[in-house]
Amino acid sequence: MAEDLFASPGAPGVGKPAANTYDASSIEVLEGLEPVRRRPGMYVGGTDERALHHLAAEVLDNAMDEAVAGHATRIEVTLEANNRLTIVDNGRGIPVDPHPKFPDKSALEVILSTLHSGGKFAGKAYATSGGLHGVGISVVNALSSDTVVEVARDRQLYRQRFAKGQTLGPIEHLGPTPNRRGTSVAFTPDTEIFGTELNFKPARLYKLVRSKAYLFAGVEIRWHCAPDLIGDDTPAQAVFQFPGGLADHLRDQIAGRECATSDFFSGSQDFPSANGETQGRVEWAVAWPLWSDGSYSWYCNTIPTPDGGTHEQGLRQALVRGLRAFGDLVGNKKTKDISADDVMVGSELMLSVFIREPQFQSQTKDRLTSPEAAGLVEKAVRDHFDHFLSHNMDRGKALLNYVLERMDERLRRKQERDVKRKTATSARKLRLPGKLTDCSANSPEGTELFIVEGDSAGGSAKQARDRKTQAILPIRGKILNVASATSAKIFANQEIADLTLALGCGTRKDCTPDTLRYERIVIMTDADVDGAHIATLLMTFFFQEMPELVRRGHLYLAQPPLYRLTVGTKSVYARDDAHRAELERTVFKGKKVDVGRFKGLGEMNPSQLRETTMDPATRGMLRITLPQEYEERAGVKDLVDRLMGNNPAHRFAFIQENAGRMDEEAIDA
Repeated sequence: MAEDLFASPGAPGVGKPAANTYDASSIEVLEGLEPVRRRPGMYVGGTDERALHHLAAEVLDNAMDEAVAGHATRIEVTLEANNRLTIVDNGRGIPVDPHPKFPDKSALEVILSTLHSGGKFAGKAYATSGGLHGVGISVVNALSSDTVVEVARDRQLYRQRFAKGQTLGPIEHLGPTPNRRGTSVAFTPDTEIFGTELNFKPARLYKLVRSKAYLFAGVEIRWHCAPDLIGDDTPAQAVFQFPGGLADHLRDQIAGRECATSDFFSGSQDFPSANGETQGRVEWAVAWPLWSDGSYSWYCNTIPTPDGGTHEQGLRQALVRGLRAFGDLVGNKKTKDISADDVMVGSELMLSVFIREPQFQSQTKDRLTSPEAAGLVEKAVRDHFDHFLSHNMDRGKALLNYVLERMDERLRRKQERDVKRKTATSARKLRLPGKLTDCSANSPEGTELFIVEGDSAGGSAKQARDRKTQAILPIRGKILNVASATSAKIFANQEIADLTLALGCGTRKDCTPDTLRYERIVIMTDADVDGAHIATLLMTFFFQEMPELVRRGHLYLAQPPLYRLTVGTKSVYARDDAHRAELERTVFKGKKVDVGRFKGLGEMNPSQLRETTMDPATRGMLRITLPQEYEERAGVKDLVDRLMGNNPAHRFAFIQENAGRMDEEAIDA
């Protein structure tokens, strides 16, 4: 009798016992703020230090929204020794009257205890704001062991208390307060969520507070820190107010460094009005320091967008088209070949936009995707940039010559194949790929080049590296598969050209390992399937284009963790699912483990990336080698051709041949 493939495995006598039956009683319905406590990673990205400080940013962003809307002029941030943070503004104050939909609750209680509640949906209370989904302050409440909110409205003071997302009692009327207005939020992160070892970092909060003051010139932010928490980089008290906004910020960051122009390009502009209402505002500050790695800071409605987005695209277009037009004005025909990278790479750049109902790529708001932002920013910045260049012709020509020099170097990369390590005397003459952040050592011994996936991971790696011996080269996603590409296509690929130029040893018959600029080449990609694919493409590139480097043992594969396992104060890192299961069995021995999954290298803070993946004292790496004997190498070449070549049937056959072995290994693990 044929087996019924559709028979229920939970039926009596078949598969699992009835006790494990999957029915309606198996379905949980989480209410209120319980989903936040069950899955904090969905709302704040995890339970690590970055997530902890995200709570502070959420509350501070609400206060900044009041300031940007013109209702608050002062914000106070106080960090106490018991990991308690208080943020106070002198804005309108959260409404305290009964909510129309929940008449037995105040609007304050609804906002603090209900997801997707707030005054930023219809756009009536705030023209522009950082909060979009009405989850910020309620998430802070859910993940805090104790939250106290005080509101001063209409010269009356109110207070309400919460714990772990639960309301402890009705709103209290504390009486008149004639000289006070606004909202005060005091909270202590819950150790059940973040553990007992994680605390707010004064230096990190101090930097956050200072950067917010730069983003809106009309606000004064006061900083207070408990005496036993202060350090060399964190004072007990400070007052931040920057009338020049981003221009002041850039001036501090440049700190007297020599630039291509004697002054930098900065300004602000309201976006054109629509239906009588201003669409928003843009502010920018750009400098071109000499011999600098450069840095970019992008913001939307005071929220950092580290991956840029459509506002970045608008600025790029404004700068490129402005320089090309200026080149035509002064009769320089070479400017038609200027690219955005020629203008942007190496610059110190800050851009802040305020727009209505912004769209972001994800809940973490790392990238702005509002399509209208590109055109608005380009139009607003372009007029000012044209004036910046033409008002002072000497200044305009100096910047144009600087950019043309970078353009010439970029165009020469296609022909350059042999580059020796720069020395102190030739540093200013030798140009390397714009995205390469080089190390300072003058000889290859002991140096390492980390090839990382994307600018986000590159940013973390730059902060985690040893500047003397470790260089960082970000690449964009999956590079060309050289095993199935023509030589012309390989040589025309910009990512491969940058990588070849950075290594300085040439390719194929021109490959000279003795001129390699680094002792180790480390492929460092995310610990997931996409990361493994990118690593495979890179290994294929080195096997085909620079096999002697691989044979001599210069190529390595980093081993970043995929999981962080925490029980109490103890945390360990796991490379993959099998390693995670092993650690849970041998280290924690059946205890309840808090598991955090890293979405990628860019999700790890620099200290974690350094400890687990980059520090020679604590990391683990795999060395990639080739057999010395030609016959064995021929076998390797055949395998690479089968798996990476043009014929997918070979890959399918390989999977069929090896699937059973992989299943056995998975069972053993």
